[in-house]
Amino acid sequence: MPNTPASFGSALTIFYVADQDRATVFYTAVLAREPMLFVPGMTEFLLTERSSLGLMPESGIKALLGEALPDPTRAGGVPRAELYLRVTGAETFHHRALERGARELSPLEARDWGESVAYSLDLDGHVLAFAERSE
Repeated sequence: MPNTPASFGSALTIFYVADQDRATVFYTAVLAREPMLFVPGMTEFLLTERSSLGLMPESGIKALLGEALPDPTRAGGVPRAELYLRVTGAETFHHRALERGARELSPLEARDWGESVAYSLDLDGHVLAFAERSE
């Protein structure tokens, strides 16, 4: 089979969260935008023209996929994913996250890959990285 590049129409990253309403309030404030979808069982935020962030209750994914899925409630704040966002004003985004209950892992610092990045843990233990080009 030839190595043909895949063509993706869009990307949706979904975080499993303990409390959908609480996570929605957090991300609405941190991202400074309203969700494009907010229904029982799923919240979605448009991040770029072709990518979005979803928030799904842990119980919802367990009900959807059943016993084959390890129970996400057992992770208990252990980082399971990282959302790395390239933004203008990374420090502003980082501070909004901290003001709303995120735990700082690292302040905004120049990294050796050419970006300045600040890291925190969101309310469910997902790593948030806000990055911008280093000057």
